[in-house]
Amino acid sequence: MTELLINYLHFSYTKDMEVLKGIDLHLKDQTTAIVGQNGAGKTTFVKLLKGLLQPTEGAIQFNGSNTKDYTAANLAEHIGMVFQNPNDQIFKSKVLNEVMFGPLNIGQEENEARDKALEALKKVGLEDRLEKNPYDLSLSERKMISIAAVLAMDTDVVIFDEPTMGQDFAGKERIKEIISELRSLGKLVLCILHDMDFAAEVFERTIVFNQGNVLLDGSTRDVFSDENVLEQAFLEQPHVMQIAKNIGLDGIYTTESELVAALERAWFD
Repeated sequence: MTELLINYLHFSYTKDMEVLKGIDLHLKDQTTAIVGQNGAGKTTFVKLLKGLLQPTEGAIQFNGSNTKDYTAANLAEHIGMVFQNPNDQIFKSKVLNEVMFGPLNIGQEENEARDKALEALKKVGLEDRLEKNPYDLSLSERKMISIAAVLAMDTDVVIFDEPTMGQDFAGKERIKEIISELRSLGKLVLCILHDMDFAAEVFERTIVFNQGNVLLDGSTRDVFSDENVLEQAFLEQPHVMQIAKNIGLDGIYTTESELVAALERAWFD
């Protein structure tokens, strides 16, 4: 079982500004959304998990070993991260080469890296763009390239930073399928999100960050039903919950299908 144990995690970019203020979390099993306003500490937190930053105080254990004992390159074999802006991640002139770079860099043989890259590009719907320059493609397609590049590395932990950015309905549905498949393979999936509807529909667990602290952590259904805490974090409930409340429907609903089923019961009972 893949797990991350975070103990008393602090981080400061400068002495006068503490970004994370003693985070304690145990991440395992469940797909997990990390939500909160800009500046809450979400991206800093996942960069620490990835080894791109080092804690000011406290520790992160990956499967029982302190991540300080890993180099960033070693940790890359186990923890993959899709950045919010794909332009920060893409630098090759051909799509296939871009997606193969990560697997090759962590020691996969060229044939294996190519097979993994082709499989990943098929999952994101870009199998016909192999020879294209990524910067000739749209922002949403570049985002899919960066997702494919991490999928091809086949890491134990996959972190997404705003994966739905720039995606239309079809793109979001594809990302849902990818997350579901990763979950079925036993991967630990973490995702930073501002899209509360996507978080409510897709993730089993939700963690609310606010001003460098964990304000709330629990099942997604329970977290999004707690209006008072969400207001403290300047977050809104998913639209399905808002609709149910506005029409006077009792219960907690995280997906459109749940809401429709409840309406049908109310109408026909």
